[in-house]
Amino acid sequence: MSTLTEPAKPTGHPEPPVPVATASGYRASRTLPLRVELARQLKRRRTLVMGAILGALPFVLAIAFAIGGEPGDGGEGGNRINLMDTATASGANFAAVNLFVSAGFLLVVPVALFCGDTVASEASWASLRYLLAAPVPRARLLWSKLVVGLGLSLAAMVLLPVVALLVGTAAYGWGPLEIPTGGALDAGTAAQRLVVIVGYVFVSQLVTAGLAFWLSTKTDAPLGAVGGAVGLTIVGNVLDAVTALGDWRDFLPAHWQFAWADAIQPTPEYSGMIQGTAVSVTYAVVLFALAFRGFAHKDVVS
Repeated sequence: MSTLTEPAKPTGHPEPPVPVATASGYRASRTLPLRVELARQLKRRRTLVMGAILGALPFVLAIAFAIGGEPGDGGEGGNRINLMDTATASGANFAAVNLFVSAGFLLVVPVALFCGDTVASEASWASLRYLLAAPVPRARLLWSKLVVGLGLSLAAMVLLPVVALLVGTAAYGWGPLEIPTGGALDAGTAAQRLVVIVGYVFVSQLVTAGLAFWLSTKTDAPLGAVGGAVGLTIVGNVLDAVTALGDWRDFLPAHWQFAWADAIQPTPEYSGMIQGTAVSVTYAVVLFALAFRGFAHKDVVS
C-alpha cells in the first residue's frame, strides 16, 4: 500500500510574505487622536479634583494672611528678608509666593497623577488590550497619552499662578514685584519673569513625569505608579539635603528645583536654570525611552 507524501519545498528561496488584511481607510496615525484622549482625561474625576485643589490654594493663602496678619510683621522693624515676607506687597508677589510654596511638593502631585495614572488605569480597567486591538499601535497609544499627560501637567502649573495673580491683585493691588534683597520689578517685567518661572518649574518636573510614565507602563496599579513617582521625588529631595554628598548633589534634579529664584532679581541669572534644565531633560529622555522600549515588548493581558 503506497502513501502519498507532500513534495519537499525547494530551499534557498524565501517564501513570499503573507499579506495582512487591513480595513479600508485605516491609518495608524489617525488612531486615538489627541483630542479624543484629552476629552477622556478632562472628564475624569481626578482631573477635576486636582484642578479644584490648585485653584483653591491662592484663596486659602489669602485667607491665612488676612487672619494671621501680613507676613514679615514679626521681623525687626518690618524688614522683609525672604520672598514669603513680600507675599502681600502686590499681586505679582503673591503669585510668586504661591509658586514658591508649591514647587517643592504640591506641583509634583498633578504631574505624577496625570503621567502615572494614564496607562496603568487602562490596565486596571482591563481596557488596555481592547485599545491595542482596535488596533492602536503601541507607540501611538503611548505618544497620545504622554502628550496629554504633559499637557495637563503644564495646565496645572499655569492655573496656579494665574489664579494667584488674580486673587493677589484683587486683595493687594496690581503693582511691581518687590524683591526681598532690595529693589522692584515693574509689573510688565514681573509678568514676563513669572512666565519664565512657570516654564522652568514645568521643565524641572519632567523627571517626575518620566518616572511616573515609566512606572505606569510597568504596573497595572495606578496608585503604585503615582505613589512610586512621588516617593522617588521625595527621596531625591532628601538626598539633596545631605550636604555630605558635596558636588554629587549637582546630578540630582531636586538640587535645581528652586533655581528659578535667580530670575527674581533686577539682573536675572540663568546659569542655575540652564544646569537644572540639562539635568531634568537628560533624566526625562532616558525614562521616556525606557517606557516606550519596555511597552513595545510587554505582554498585555489586561
